[in-house]
Amino acid sequence: MTKTGKGYKGVGMEGPIARWYATSTGKATDRFEESADAVRRRTPQGSDILEVAPGPGYLSIMLARTGDYTVTGLDVSETFVEIARGKAAEAGAAVDFRLGNASSMPFDDESFDFVVCCAAFKNFSDPVGALREMHRVLRPGGGALILDLRRDVSKEAVDADVARMGLGALSRAFTKFTLRFFLPRRAYVKSEFEDLIARTAFSSHEVRLSPLSLEVDLRK
Repeated sequence: MTKTGKGYKGVGMEGPIARWYATSTGKATDRFEESADAVRRRTPQGSDILEVAPGPGYLSIMLARTGDYTVTGLDVSETFVEIARGKAAEAGAAVDFRLGNASSMPFDDESFDFVVCCAAFKNFSDPVGALREMHRVLRPGGGALILDLRRDVSKEAVDADVARMGLGALSRAFTKFTLRFFLPRRAYVKSEFEDLIARTAFSSHEVRLSPLSLEVDLRK
């Protein structure tokens, strides 16, 4: 595989930690169904979709299995790309999972109709660069959806989210700690994300708040 530059903050998702993440998040199928529904509401059948930082690939695979889209996934983790390719093969889903950095994507200009990024943007070491690359690879009029943890997330929102994951006691405790005290340090509040968008060429945007997340709609 071609090596990429370090595209993330902190410890990378490789090896055992990536495999643990793939196993634990794979139990929360309703979360991926919600994200897939959000994408389908925003983009018509026949669209070319790019998922940035798909991790184990669950959302990309779910979208591809509808038969409505051509789906590509780009992740900086070699382990995640390997896992995602394997899961796509098992599911019989045609997804092109590639290794690459969100702030230096290996795609031509105007390659996609829609870009989605879930639960990963806070980890990008060059967030403005990633947004500019999303803009570059989108076709005119294309859109992007970013869903990510908000820094000011409440304990109640974290507890509710973890409760639906179906985790064992140890994984549940670790996940709660991570969502409450570790990951929010990297995350954004609404005004900060709007400041990032202001440094790009997106023509319009909307940033909404859910109890757990920022929901960012962008339009080229």
